[in-house]
Amino acid sequence: MPKKTIKVYNLEGKPAGKMELPLVFATPFRPDVIKRAVLAMQSNSFQRQGRDPMAGKRTTAESRGTGLAMARVPRVKGGAGTAAFAPGTVGGRQGHPPTSQKTIVKRISKKEKHLALNAAIAATALKEVVIKRGHAIEDVLEIPLIVTDDLENLKRTKEVEQALIHLGVLSDIYRVKESRKIRAGKGKKRGRKMKQAVGPLLVVSENKGIIEAARNIPGVDIAILKDLNVELLAPGAHAGRLTIWTNGAVERLGEMNDGGAKE
Repeated sequence: MPKKTIKVYNLEGKPAGKMELPLVFATPFRPDVIKRAVLAMQSNSFQRQGRDPMAGKRTTAESRGTGLAMARVPRVKGGAGTAAFAPGTVGGRQGHPPTSQKTIVKRISKKEKHLALNAAIAATALKEVVIKRGHAIEDVLEIPLIVTDDLENLKRTKEVEQALIHLGVLSDIYRVKESRKIRAGKGKKRGRKMKQAVGPLLVVSENKGIIEAARNIPGVDIAILKDLNVELLAPGAHAGRLTIWTNGAVERLGEMNDGGAKE
């Protein structure tokens, strides 16, 4: 399969050369495999739940039998006939409580996990998939967007924001800002003060200050290539995240994964 040639842009948004995309970008789009891989990753963070086996059973309640013109639920001895113990009664046991023995971690094979990662990487190069995911890419110079390694050397947030403006990603940052919703009242969740959309992802070959410089930009995530995973590329199991690759990251990706599209 011939490799696709694409432009490489500098931080001013001007073409600075060309390069061939690795074969991994030609991997067939597999949203089903991507979803299974993301759910398998998320399941590792689930916390097991269980209940005390004696919960709701520490009582003297017994059923009084039939012929008394009352329901046959267990009732507390020596009292006014208050029901207890049975499911549906005040202070009673649960009908089908969760058990800590339940299998909650989903597992997939290494081959399927590798295919899911390759498919998620390839999805970042499909313009129609990126648009369907909801990203604002009308000003983005090209999909996939590859920039020079100078991006990795930026150490100030203002410099990163200026580079994103020149690359046409600012509209997607505004989309994230406008999507922010403050959680308050009854629906507020612990540890989640705000809800917002997912913005662009920056993939670099190494960190020379870019992670500290870009981490405060709303919706933007930064990943070193060796730490790249399918959940970063497809948050919520929806592939096609707007991704900015550095030249060095794409070259190293080709060294690591060329031939992955043949699986």
